[in-house]
Amino acid sequence: MQPRDLKSEQFSGYPPEARQLVADHLDALRELPLSFVPGLLREAIEYDFKFPVERGAIERELKTLSELSPEQRREWFQSFNEFSLSPQLERFDWVNLPAQFTEQLSAYLWSTHQLDAYRHTASAYGVRIQSSVVPEPLPMPRLGIAVIGQGVTTYDRALFMNLRKRGTHFNQVKPENGLEMLLAAIAARAQKYPQPYRHWYVDGGKEAEHSAALTCVSYGAMERVREALLKNMQAQIQQPGMGPEELRTHLARLTPSDLGMKDAADQVLSRFQLKVLTEGSGTQIFSTSFAQWTAREALRRAEPLTLMVRFAPRQRQRPMNELLSDTRSGVEVDPVGSLVDADMAAYYHWINQQRLAGYDRSAFLVWFEGQSEALAIGPTLPRGTSSSSEVDLSHLLALTLG
Repeated sequence: MQPRDLKSEQFSGYPPEARQLVADHLDALRELPLSFVPGLLREAIEYDFKFPVERGAIERELKTLSELSPEQRREWFQSFNEFSLSPQLERFDWVNLPAQFTEQLSAYLWSTHQLDAYRHTASAYGVRIQSSVVPEPLPMPRLGIAVIGQGVTTYDRALFMNLRKRGTHFNQVKPENGLEMLLAAIAARAQKYPQPYRHWYVDGGKEAEHSAALTCVSYGAMERVREALLKNMQAQIQQPGMGPEELRTHLARLTPSDLGMKDAADQVLSRFQLKVLTEGSGTQIFSTSFAQWTAREALRRAEPLTLMVRFAPRQRQRPMNELLSDTRSGVEVDPVGSLVDADMAAYYHWINQQRLAGYDRSAFLVWFEGQSEALAIGPTLPRGTSSSSEVDLSHLLALTLG
């Protein structure tokens, strides 16, 4: 089937808001090439479970495509029309299974030596779409916080080395009530600008007491879901013919209810948590990987104004079969190794934050939990310097934000 043959009733299996969104732009979709449309539907079919920022991006893209003149449409999609597709792809149910179609499309393009050209064409399209959007000014500077080293009392090696040239290293931080001060500060930001999914608290262990205004995701709270997923993976691995690609496809099809998340009041957040566990590497068994991947995906998808990540000790490395089959008994944690992991994860946190709008006004703080060492990056703070001034976390955060 070709896009020109699309009918509204073919989208009856879509969630309600996604179905309406597609129906509103069906005329535009009919004019687009088969090598492109399923990729767009892959995003649209998840519309009901996406964050507001993602919804806005899909809406703007469809609106832009609907407003193209015939001449503009030919110019934009000439290269997409030049790709040859197999009869099997043309017969595939790409309306209801757009994600599976795009996987098979990638494999076919690779096998026919068209993949590089396709990537170039898709990148050029992405640039065009981005250039058609005027970003709105942020209501407040973006703030990232990383709290690392939980459970480590002494550490004699230098921390924050990848970030020191970007900001100011403080070595006389008063640690008393530091975590409470940081949580209070991000709660105040959430109250000042109370938009959904704009202020996050991610914890790699058991979450501390926090404001209900924050979007919270924690490794500890998802223990039962993680165990259910590991059991599901173990059962699938034992199936004949189950390889890495087949397992990945199986995981991509899981829903929150498959793992016991039936009563989730927030379907958007529960879908996000599921994807963190099914798409992230090691997120099911290592708390540091879970915290780092959650932060990465939250920044990429929700573009929060505030994101605080607290890292907890992860379990020590063991053979993968043991890690997958036994998540509770005999678990030995590695606080120092986790500190090293979290130190690097804080650097990645800052990098990912810098990729978002308003990066030149953004602020970032990383603190060695319970200790007197921290590093702050902000518009008014000097770079590549150290400070021995005594400050508490509340004051330091104020300095970071300028």
